[in-house]
Amino acid sequence: MTKRNVLSVILLGLFVASCVDKTKEHENLFSFNAAAFKETYTPEETVTLEIQNAQKKIIDSIIYYVNDAKVASKKGAEKVLMPLKDKKLGYQNLKALVYFEGENVETTARIEVISNVEPKLLNYTIVNTYPHDTLSFTEGFEFYRDTLLESTGQKGMSHFRKYDYKTGKIYKQVNLDNNDYFGEGITVINNKIYQLTWQSNVGFIYDANTLKKLKTFPFDKKIEGWGMTNDGKNIYQSDGTEKIWTMDPETQKMTDYINVYTNSSKIKSINELEWIDGKIYGNIWQKDAIAVINPTTGAVEGVLNLTGLRSKVTNKEAEVLNGIAYNPKTKTIFVTGKNWNKMFEIRVN
Repeated sequence: MTKRNVLSVILLGLFVASCVDKTKEHENLFSFNAAAFKETYTPEETVTLEIQNAQKKIIDSIIYYVNDAKVASKKGAEKVLMPLKDKKLGYQNLKALVYFEGENVETTARIEVISNVEPKLLNYTIVNTYPHDTLSFTEGFEFYRDTLLESTGQKGMSHFRKYDYKTGKIYKQVNLDNNDYFGEGITVINNKIYQLTWQSNVGFIYDANTLKKLKTFPFDKKIEGWGMTNDGKNIYQSDGTEKIWTMDPETQKMTDYINVYTNSSKIKSINELEWIDGKIYGNIWQKDAIAVINPTTGAVEGVLNLTGLRSKVTNKEAEVLNGIAYNPKTKTIFVTGKNWNKMFEIRVN
């Protein structure tokens, strides 16, 4: 190596070290005033964004961001009052870009917005009880033209079928053709059946009448496939977290999402979904309960406690409650669980 090259390497190393040292030096110059933050907020509240200037630097201006969207720009260190009315429920990632003495530095923080709605405890009555296939690891449940559709999971055993819920007679069944696929939720929209897989990042579209596969589509986001439902225009999809995604059925692209929250905390592990009278009914994994969710805000407006149904399931292999199918003709809801030996038709009071 020539002397010139050696000198260049040394100078480059000194430059990088200088940049790293300067970055570290600036890390603690500014921070959000966390003492002004509450543990949680509700949508009708306002949060104060204020920067602490520990070393009394001369601040030229500050640009404030929430979830990477610019919300305010202020001269000097002037604080900002930010209404939360139009923010999603869930965590709000805060960022301030501080300009001072010819330089700039970022500082971050976050706050959590919960629902301001107290969920109502809903009651139900059992209308009928029907047999359910104990080999069905239920993932999706939906009515289509008076016929019940059910999708199941487990690698090598995943399928969906049309059948007579009163007798259990199977009209037609489609098995997933790859033993690596773990079948998940289904929904029917525009005479097409959409089906998710769990961790394979692909879904399938079938003709609702013939059950012929029309398309395999990749997930638009790196998420797991859990439950599905639709409102006649959009598909709603859960991923095992507190999120419910909105998907365009024509493009299979995710267009938005909500975070599911009560007035005390987020609700994780939202599973099978059903659209009923303008609300999303969602199973909660490992809970014998259904959350009634506002599809616009994510607020849980009601809770249906189904522990009484679980006690009526007699087979030892039965796993968690999962499966919600609304019959618009009878205005009743059909519920079951993974490997349950019974299916219940209920009416919510």
